[in-house]
Amino acid sequence: MRDYTKLRAFVLADEIALCIYRITKGFPKEEVFGLTSQMRRSCISVPSNIVEGSARLTIADYRRFIEIAYASLKELHYQFSLAERLGYIENPIATEVNGKILEAEKVLGSLLQALWKKNF
Repeated sequence: MRDYTKLRAFVLADEIALCIYRITKGFPKEEVFGLTSQMRRSCISVPSNIVEGSARLTIADYRRFIEIAYASLKELHYQFSLAERLGYIENPIATEVNGKILEAEKVLGSLLQALWKKNF
């Protein structure tokens, strides 16, 4: 089993989840069951799947959960972009969090590539 706390991908995903929860507190009330809920689910899925995958015994299982985390992060990236374009997120915060999302995508993508190479 792996120590997920040592993974840069987990640290970034955890930071992003905290940011998304703080940001979505200020979303319009009509978005509670829409974009707010979707973004919160996506942002929680990323670190949660990294943690669950780290507890798996095989590389194949680990990789599958990292793939799910990566897909959830891509989903969150779109939702974040939409919320920004709708005017729900102010620019300085949007730039900072978007940077974290992009970095997390690169880190998770690199981890996935490494895991694919391990199996072949």
